[in-house]
Amino acid sequence: MPTRAHASPFNRPRWTEQDAREVIAALERSGESVGAFAATHGLDPQRVYLWRRRLGGRGLGGAEPTTFRELIVRPRETGASLDAPGAAFEIVLASGDVVRVPPSFDATALARLLDVLGRARAC
Repeated sequence: MPTRAHASPFNRPRWTEQDAREVIAALERSGESVGAFAATHGLDPQRVYLWRRRLGGRGLGGAEPTTFRELIVRPRETGASLDAPGAAFEIVLASGDVVRVPPSFDATALARLLDVLGRARAC
């Protein structure tokens, strides 16, 4: 008979964080949905969802939490002012992608673009 340290977390009434990590890792390896995985192993799907959320997004390889980063706007190295008519500029998104805005870019269109990016949480 296995000792408590070697017992499967699937059969325990309470999980430690390590137990939950083992179960979530097995879920991710299985490629199954949470519902199918839970049914196969006799688990409550809400328990699996709860631990997956506690461990950060989708479990072991979960998404990083949202953070804010300071945006520093600097004039181009050529000395051109960003306020000068016709000056181009760049927006560097948190993803590392760069949006290059040409001098002919309309302020209303820029506002719409930033609104769309904000709603999509792309920046």
